[in-house]
Amino acid sequence: MEDVTIGAVCMHAEPGQVDENLKTIERLAREAAANGADIVCFPECSLTGYSLDPEQGEGSSLSLAVAESLLKDIAGELGLVILAGLAEDSGRGEPFITQMVVGPEGFIGVHRKTHLGPPEKGIYRAADAIETLSFGGATVGIQLCWETHFPEISTTMALRGAEILFCPHASPRGTGEEKFLSWLRHLPARAFDNGVFVVACNQVGKTSAGFSFPGVAVAIGPDGRIDATYTGNEDGVLITSLESARLFNARQNRMKYFFPHRRPSLYKLT
Repeated sequence: MEDVTIGAVCMHAEPGQVDENLKTIERLAREAAANGADIVCFPECSLTGYSLDPEQGEGSSLSLAVAESLLKDIAGELGLVILAGLAEDSGRGEPFITQMVVGPEGFIGVHRKTHLGPPEKGIYRAADAIETLSFGGATVGIQLCWETHFPEISTTMALRGAEILFCPHASPRGTGEEKFLSWLRHLPARAFDNGVFVVACNQVGKTSAGFSFPGVAVAIGPDGRIDATYTGNEDGVLITSLESARLFNARQNRMKYFFPHRRPSLYKLT
């Protein structure tokens, strides 16, 4: 892994208002770039907005080709890698909840949500692949909101070489402080147990779909310690640097890096 500066974005995203959401993405991407970011992560469904209305969900979904066309000029002009969320047209009715990665040269890859929250089932389609991507000098895993509650996903990504886990959310209810405290119950463990950086961000504000999102973003080191946080009721960008030396040092500590000492043969149910 190389040293990298990231921007973790909290933004308001209206369901179905792709043009307006894109303007917000561009504005906040420019802010992140002006503050030295190499990678900027936007929340879940930041491009299309988040809805649990079956008609709205399907009607506002985008193809990957369209989403790439909307984002690549911004990434190219600013020299950034952008992670942006959308409801992706699956071609089979129910859309995927997808986080797309676009760099200055265009499309890099996607992560499609594998574990749907109970209200999302029957509206969205669950994907069946857990993979990692390499960009910005790092190997990266992406988890969307509810997926962060399943430790096996983080372990699988770490086994596939992940050094950073990006965790975009569209998680409603509560204040920013309450949501931050909720995240502290599990996100530091995902970082510490697997020896990885974790970067999470949420949508912000009340939407026409009836959700109220508390603005919160956090960066956690591979030692499980909180590096930087943002909470607020407005769009905001958390800027922080992830240093390769910290990852190296965490993984060199034989008493605090547990991952190499796993015994998978013992974990199988018989």
